[in-house]
Amino acid sequence: ARTCPVSSVVCQAASCPGNGYHQIVHRRGVRARLLRLLPCSVGRKTSSSDQNSVEDELELSAVRHRPEGLEQLESQTRFSRKELQILYRGFKNECPSGVVNEETFKDIYAQFFPQGDASTYAHFLFNAFDTDHNGSVSFEDFVTGLSILLRGTVQEKLNWAFNLYDINKDGYITKEEMLDIMKAIYDMMGKCTYPVLKEETPRQHVEVFFQKMDRNKDGVVTIDEFIDCCQNDENIMRSMHLFENVL
Repeated sequence: ARTCPVSSVVCQAASCPGNGYHQIVHRRGVRARLLRLLPCSVGRKTSSSDQNSVEDELELSAVRHRPEGLEQLESQTRFSRKELQILYRGFKNECPSGVVNEETFKDIYAQFFPQGDASTYAHFLFNAFDTDHNGSVSFEDFVTGLSILLRGTVQEKLNWAFNLYDINKDGYITKEEMLDIMKAIYDMMGKCTYPVLKEETPRQHVEVFFQKMDRNKDGVVTIDEFIDCCQNDENIMRSMHLFENVL
């Protein structure tokens, strides 16, 4: 069976090592993996006093990057106040400065994909989270992207995936851009996860899906072509809903 590029991107971005939407996922396992992978580490449940402390930190933090107020983030994302508190504690534990740079992001990803090379995919994913392109991912960047991946509408998730594939951000996906992402996913998963693959396998898979998406055969895929094709693919739609309410 061919690996679907869009399904792979959504599943890997939402921290699902394995075979994408075909894998049965235990919620607690995904939650634990997710809270560390993107990057956020929570070692224990927070008590009432802990939550008040986290809230105080979020509102009055003295770290170098001061996050937006809790209420503002709650209104901007689909996370509850409690979820934001838990996410912030983990984020601050991993990133005391309040931001994460690309090298740290790559190091965190590498811990969870030791059987492969996650550096290239982590680079692409970092750029997708770094929406203002300043070379760092803040807590706001992190929870905004995570909110889309976990709780967003199908349209929002597909827009996010399109942005990841559109490496040079010119509004189009080329075949080479799609191939770069797919190669990065195969490299990250490593030889242990997939059957023995021929070198040309990623390109063959991309060729099939690109031809399906490029409706007018002009050599590029627009956002409208991308969304229309994905919405008519049952497997992709299944992957869009895989991680809803995982926290």
